[in-house]
Amino acid sequence: MPIDFTPQRWAKVRETYGRWWAGELDRPIVRITVAGRDPGRDAPKLPRRQRTAQYDFAVPAEEVVDVWDYALSCNEYLGDAFPCVWPDFGPGVLAVALGARPQVDDNTVWFHAPGEREIAELRLRADLSHPWMVRIGRIMAAAQERWGGAVQVSMTDLGGNLDVVSTFRPSHRLLLDLYDHPDEVKRLVWEAHEAWWAAYEHFNGILQPANPGYTAWAGIWSARPYYMLQCDFCYMISTAMFEEFVRPELAATCRRLGNSFYHLDGVGALPHLDSLLRIPELKGVQWVCGDGQKPPEQWPEVYQRVLAAGKLAQFIGSPEGFGRVVDALGTGRGMLVSGHYPRQRRGEALEQLARYGLS
Repeated sequence: MPIDFTPQRWAKVRETYGRWWAGELDRPIVRITVAGRDPGRDAPKLPRRQRTAQYDFAVPAEEVVDVWDYALSCNEYLGDAFPCVWPDFGPGVLAVALGARPQVDDNTVWFHAPGEREIAELRLRADLSHPWMVRIGRIMAAAQERWGGAVQVSMTDLGGNLDVVSTFRPSHRLLLDLYDHPDEVKRLVWEAHEAWWAAYEHFNGILQPANPGYTAWAGIWSARPYYMLQCDFCYMISTAMFEEFVRPELAATCRRLGNSFYHLDGVGALPHLDSLLRIPELKGVQWVCGDGQKPPEQWPEVYQRVLAAGKLAQFIGSPEGFGRVVDALGTGRGMLVSGHYPRQRRGEALEQLARYGLS
């Protein structure tokens, strides 16, 4: 059996998400998948890996896509969900195109600088002919050849700008550079900016026009160029430094993207929220409270700040927890939540959807 998603469903996705981005949808976006659908075919011999980079590069791209096709065929897409795959080559794979050495392990992908250099000696230029960039592009192309636009293929995780810089200038040194060599840091930030955009446009040239739209690892669909921006490095710096070294590049990228979100990761990043909310072109914020913190549903004040600023918000947690945030705020308008249920809990999934008038 093919993937259970029709052209009519895609038309509904375009209409619904278009209204959500415009602030016109009077309910939240609720994406729910239910596993356990009979795919009507045997499972591929190639096992499914946590990250795409874990497949040996000798494995044909078409076989990787077949693994994805089987997994998508096992799902039922309810509410605002849609079939989507993510070529996952690790957080911040742009660093490879800039000269970093990748290290793939059982859980993640690390990127290491070829050697430590003084900041004035660093130059960041993207080599899009690097084998990793070629591999990502081939898998994207194979996916489009397989599905012809019936599945949303996500942008790979290029990374946050200053996070990529910190690959080549270790964090403890980069922190001192903010004081000792501010102009060199800014130079690298803008070099990374140009490299990021070169990679983003390169991969979109492969994905479009077959792709139904645009998305990134967070799974938000957009008809316009979109990305989930971030700067995890900002956890370690003051609000004044964020304004000086991070915000200008973020704002410039937001102006170039049609729709942009920001991944606000951890309580140490919360001091920068007000600065982010003052970026006119930034459309929304995804809040992740981090390990060891109270659960995501116990942060309604963060979502309130985001929504009060006229931005959208993505909730990272269970649909049940999201319901408690909606109760606390009195509305779920402008928000988005995702959920994945096994077949035996399909009834619970339907209950969550019914709360928002969905099925």
